[in-house]
Amino acid sequence: MVSLGCLVFLGVLYATQKPWREYPGLEYSNYPIPPDYREATEWAFARLMYPPVSAWRGGFNFAGDWREGGTNWTMDYPRSDRHLSAALRRLTRIHVRSVEQPLNLDDGDVYDWPWLYGVEVGHWNLTDDQARTMREYLLRGGFFMCDDFHGTDEWEVFVASMEKIFPDRPIVEIPNGDAIFHTVYDLDDRYQVPGAQYMDTGKTFEKDGRVPHWRAIYDDYGRIMVAMCFNMDLGDSWEHADNPQYPQRFSALGIRIGVDYLVYAFTH
Repeated sequence: MVSLGCLVFLGVLYATQKPWREYPGLEYSNYPIPPDYREATEWAFARLMYPPVSAWRGGFNFAGDWREGGTNWTMDYPRSDRHLSAALRRLTRIHVRSVEQPLNLDDGDVYDWPWLYGVEVGHWNLTDDQARTMREYLLRGGFFMCDDFHGTDEWEVFVASMEKIFPDRPIVEIPNGDAIFHTVYDLDDRYQVPGAQYMDTGKTFEKDGRVPHWRAIYDDYGRIMVAMCFNMDLGDSWEHADNPQYPQRFSALGIRIGVDYLVYAFTH
């Protein structure tokens, strides 16, 4: 259960947040906007905007300027975000906004958002200033969940920016007994959640990422600050939760992980 103090705090923060806007995505354009998108709520899905690595390392930059969308950070956006938000409305008592909020670390308002999600972080390339802002955000109590990156090469790209944020903190496997897997659902029995390629190939992995890993960076008090879903694609499991061709068991686990991670962020 989310504490009353936390919800009051979030309500105060909402008053300081910037107006919502939508950006061009890699997969969706003119996605339907819910009629209640302007509703003031306790929480909204915050999606990290970031500069991608160069195209030769697999980065997408169709729009020309990552700050205007059309790059890796918009993968699955906004369908994935809104599906998870809808699930949270049904599965928890948290008052969830129906639309997401893209956040640019350069704008300085990330501190107003207690939970942040980054997709395809095997293609991000944070500047030194962005890394410093992210470090400060996390040390102040923020929570960063990242997802949809696969294999050796993408892990190396991810770590290159993560080491700018925390050069002095190790990345470790999260033990099954950690509270993050037991806030709402007990998730001891986890399995690899694949991306949409599963519908065409039957493969649960991408590149050489055959083994899923739930990894983290902890603060000095044992709180997870960064939760990494490596060699899996929870974003696709949210995105395709209403797609009968995508197996229900993958969306079921993906949504449960999202719920547990969010409630953990609120309560730890």
